[in-house]
Amino acid sequence: MNDRERERQIEEVTDFRFKLVAELANPYLSSADRRRMVREKASVEHEVPGVGRRHLSESCILKWLALYRKLGKEGLKPRSRRDTGLSRTMSQAEAALFLSHLEANADLTATAVLRRLQSSGRIRSNPSSSSLSRLVRSAGLERSRRIQTRTEEKTLKFEFFSPLECVQADGMYSVKIPDGKGKRRHAVLLAFLDDATRRVLHASFSFSENSLAFEAGIKHILAAHGRIGRLYTDHGSAFVGVQTRRILDTLGIVLVHSQVRRPRGRGKVERFFRTAREQFFGPLDAAKITNIEQLERRFHAWLESEYHRNPHRGLAKRTPLEAWVEKAHLIVPLEPGLDLEQLFLHEASRKVHKDSTVTLDGALFEVPSDLIGERISLRYDPQRPPERRRLQITRSGECIGEARLVDSYANAKVRRTDISHQVEITGIPEDEENEPCRAVRRPLDNSLSATRLGWDQQHDDDDDDDEQDNEPPVATPVGADR
Repeated sequence: MNDRERERQIEEVTDFRFKLVAELANPYLSSADRRRMVREKASVEHEVPGVGRRHLSESCILKWLALYRKLGKEGLKPRSRRDTGLSRTMSQAEAALFLSHLEANADLTATAVLRRLQSSGRIRSNPSSSSLSRLVRSAGLERSRRIQTRTEEKTLKFEFFSPLECVQADGMYSVKIPDGKGKRRHAVLLAFLDDATRRVLHASFSFSENSLAFEAGIKHILAAHGRIGRLYTDHGSAFVGVQTRRILDTLGIVLVHSQVRRPRGRGKVERFFRTAREQFFGPLDAAKITNIEQLERRFHAWLESEYHRNPHRGLAKRTPLEAWVEKAHLIVPLEPGLDLEQLFLHEASRKVHKDSTVTLDGALFEVPSDLIGERISLRYDPQRPPERRRLQITRSGECIGEARLVDSYANAKVRRTDISHQVEITGIPEDEENEPCRAVRRPLDNSLSATRLGWDQQHDDDDDDDEQDNEPPVATPVGADR
């Protein structure tokens, strides 16, 4: 307990005693009334500060009343013991030895340090746990304080030399603006700051902290500037996603998290947020901002015209742009032929239903019928809405085709023919026919629909017995004799 906490506790105890005995000192009370009130106060429990609920004896209450009559409220202050901070079972030399070892071993408890010193014969006394606890508290060496002190001593200033060697990323809740539904919500600013030059490499606004905005920022930096050495973030939900970690591991980018509740570890990006609050969000009239795109345009205009062109104290009075241009030759470029679009696709595992469909984010997609019952992997762009996604089907790491959004109306027009035949399909765009990852057979190419399998199994035997002239007319398969 430090001095401030001790003073606050003394004030609380003094106020409690004063409220208890002040009415008893009323000179108009008779002795009988005073004795009756003392008995009533002694018969109930009181919430004693620092102790809890306790019964107080009549003699204790009368003693406090006598002190109040003699010395006033000052006489009710608790008096400290003369041996406060000292152990009555340990000598001063043993107590000093114990406290020095306790301070040097922040990870150990007081009992563990005492037992270690007792086993080595350096301390012969055996204090009780309460006596040991009072000694530790009086010295201010509680375990939580020792660990905090050790952590603070290891907080050192760090700085990287090359651009993109370390990129700090963090989010900040800014002003309230209307969302798409007219409701005013906080716009969350996600910023990527280069540690070596203080240049903001990417900044975007959204109405929530999400991993998709984080991935979009990483992708932008890689495409616009070059390879990132490491990313330094906190433990926010936007920075710990499973898909994000998989993408960064594939790219070989190290993701480092600061310690919990230690924002000073990310001091550079926190200092940028402070500058943005003072110079951009402070003078901004948020009532005139109608949408998030307008806020983003204004922010980027301030970023490029003011922040990047003002001298920075941490850069020896150089501007972030000057520091960036000076060290730009140290940036490591991306490997030739690296396909960022493919690398930033998300992956999901699904089991194919009996109707050749899989579900992803509430949308139903068709896959080739020979995958029924199998577990497949789907790769897709999470930035696109589910109804506009193109799902690549992979099995054992190899792309084997593409899933398409189910069109129930088109499936109703498809004739149920043998699955080995293919019905001619028209209306496929040329760019889709030339896709590098395309299934050999698609659900509609195989004449499959949600009702095909059950219909075929039911009528296979009947069709074999029917005569040719009694069969219903069917579409002529491609490649068959007409």
